[in-house]
Amino acid sequence: MNELKFISSLHKHKEITMKNRQNKLERNLISSTPKWVVAAVICFSFCAIWMLFNHRWGAAVDSNEQTSLRRRQQQLRPNPPDDHNCSSKAKERAEELLRTYKEAEEAIKALDISIGKLRGELPSATIQNDHTGEKSSERNVSAKLANTKNTKEKAFMVIGINTAFSSRKRRDSLRETWMPQGEELRKLEREKGIVIRFMIGHSATSDSILDLAIDLENEQHNDILRLEHVEGYHELTAKTKSFISTAAAKWDADFYVKVDDDVHVNLGTLAATLASHRSKPRVYIGCMKSGPVLSRKESKYHEPEYWKFGEAGNKYFRHATGQIYAISRDLAAYISGNLPILHKYANEDVSLGAWLIGLEVEHVNDHSMCCRTSQECEWKKQAGSTCAASFDWTCSGICRSVERIKGIHTRCGEDPSTIWNVVL
Repeated sequence: MNELKFISSLHKHKEITMKNRQNKLERNLISSTPKWVVAAVICFSFCAIWMLFNHRWGAAVDSNEQTSLRRRQQQLRPNPPDDHNCSSKAKERAEELLRTYKEAEEAIKALDISIGKLRGELPSATIQNDHTGEKSSERNVSAKLANTKNTKEKAFMVIGINTAFSSRKRRDSLRETWMPQGEELRKLEREKGIVIRFMIGHSATSDSILDLAIDLENEQHNDILRLEHVEGYHELTAKTKSFISTAAAKWDADFYVKVDDDVHVNLGTLAATLASHRSKPRVYIGCMKSGPVLSRKESKYHEPEYWKFGEAGNKYFRHATGQIYAISRDLAAYISGNLPILHKYANEDVSLGAWLIGLEVEHVNDHSMCCRTSQECEWKKQAGSTCAASFDWTCSGICRSVERIKGIHTRCGEDPSTIWNVVL
C-alpha cells in the first residue's frame, strides 16, 4: 500500500517536471525569435485584414456606382415615339401653314404703315430715292414708250383698277358685278376699244409667294397688268406714274382711267361721259376737290411738305379725288415723258393735280363720277341719270365693298346693254 502511494506521487512529480520544462522551452523560443520576424507577422496580419475589408467595401461602392449609372442612362434615354403626339404636332404645323396666307395681309399692312412713318420722318431719304433707282426705272419706261410708239394697240379708254396683293376678294367681287370676264372682256376690247385691267406691281422679295399667287390668278382670268413697281400703300404716287407710263406704252388710247378696287363703275355711262370730251386735247376729268393740307404727323393723310402750300390751315389746289379720274392722251404722254422730274407728294391724287396744275389743261368737275352708294346712285338711276361711279366718301371707297357691292350693283347698276349701245 505504501509502495503504491509512493509510485503515484512519483508519476505526478514527473508530469509536473515535464510541463515546467515545456513552458520554459516555449518561453526561450519566443525570446530567442528575432524582432523583425515578429513585426513581419503582425504587418502581414494587418494587411490581410485590410485587404479583406477593402474588397468588401469596394464591391459595395462598385455596386452603388453601377446602380447610379443605370439610373442616369434611364433618365437620358429618349422616350419612345408617341404616335398621338406626332400626329398632334403635324396637325398644329399644318394649321400654322394655313394661317400664313392670312397673316401675310396683316404683315403687309403693318409694313406699309411703318414705311409711311419712316418716309414722313425722313423726307430727304425719300427724295434721294427718287433721284436714284426709281428715276432710273422711269427713264427705262420712257425709253420703252419711244421704242413702241408704232406697235401700240388702238383703244378708246384703258381702265386701270388699283389693287393690292391682299385684295383677291375685292377683285373677285368686281369680276362678279360690273367687270366683264373671259370672252366678253376680249369682245369689249375688240368692238368698243375698252380695255380693263387690274394693275399691280411686285413684292419687295423676288419670286415671293405673293407674286406667284398673282401670276396664277392672271393665268386663270387674264385681266392683270403687272407694273415695274414695288407695292406699298404709301407708294401710290409712284404706282400711278408706273401705270400711266406702262398703259401709254402698250395702248394708244383716247383716255386713261384710274379707279380703286372698292368702287362701283357703270362702264356704259363712263364711256359716254368721256366720249363727250373726246375733242379736247388736254382734259382732266373727275370729282374735283380742295382738301386741307394736313401737317400733323399722326394724320392719315399727313403731308410732310406742308410748308410748300403756305401758312398752316391752307388748302390744296383743285384736283380730282383719287377713287376715280381720267386723263386724255396728251396728258398721259406728258407724264410718261417726264417721269424723272415729276415730284411726288404724300398723296397720289394731290401729286397728279400738281403735275397738271401748271399746264394748259381743262379741269372737268363731273359729280356723276362720285355718287354716294346709300341713296344717291339709286334715285339718280330711277330718274334716268345713271351714275358713272359710286362709293362712300366716309370710307374713301365702298364701305365693306366685298359684302355690299352686289347689292349696290343691283340697285345702281346700268342695263347690261348700255355699254354695247353707246356711241364712241
